[in-house]
Amino acid sequence: MPEERPEQTGPAAEAGSAPPGGPEADGQRLTGPELARAVLDAAKVRRDAARSSRPRRVDAQGRPLTRRLRGYSGPGPDPRDPQPFGTVLAKLVKSRGWQRPAAEATVFGDWPKVVGAEIAEHCRPTKLENGELTIEAESTAWATQLRLLSGKLLSGIAARVGHNVVTKLHIHGPAAPSWNRGARRVRGRGPRDTYG
Repeated sequence: MPEERPEQTGPAAEAGSAPPGGPEADGQRLTGPELARAVLDAAKVRRDAARSSRPRRVDAQGRPLTRRLRGYSGPGPDPRDPQPFGTVLAKLVKSRGWQRPAAEATVFGDWPKVVGAEIAEHCRPTKLENGELTIEAESTAWATQLRLLSGKLLSGIAARVGHNVVTKLHIHGPAAPSWNRGARRVRGRGPRDTYG
C-alpha cells in the first residue's frame, strides 16, 4: 500500500502553477531543493508573463520611463547622491540651451582670467553684441597696444569661453568729458585751452 504524504502547504502550495508536470517530474515526487527550484521557476515564469502583458510607459518624446530608485544608494556612486552645485548647474545650462549666454557672461565676469591680469588692469569690456566685443582702454597708448594685440586677445577669449562667442574687437580709448549741459546746444568749437 502506498504511503500517504501530508498535503503541501507553504510556498509550493502558494505558487499555484508549478512547472509542467506539477510537483512531480519523471514520475517522482519532488522534495527539498528540487521542490524549491520548481517553485522558483514557476514564480519567474509568472513574473515574466505579467511584465510582458503590462503596457510600457513612455514620456512625451517616446522614451521609456525609468523607475524611481528607492532606499539608500549604497557605498558606490549613485544618481541619488548629493551632487556638487557646479555639476548640477552645468547640467541645467546644457538642458536649457544656455551655453552661449553663459559664455558671454564669462567674458564680463572673469575678464582678468580671460585676457590676463596685466591687460585687465588697463581695460574693461563694455558691450558684447552679435559677436563684437567693445573694450575701453584707460589711455590712448593702451588702446593702441590692445589693437596690436587683438589677434592674441581673440584667441585667448576663444580658448577660455569657446569659439564664435567673440569674433571681432572694437577698442576705444578713454571717453572725453562732455561739456554739453541741458537739452539745447549751440554749435561751435567748444571749450579752448583758456576758458575765458
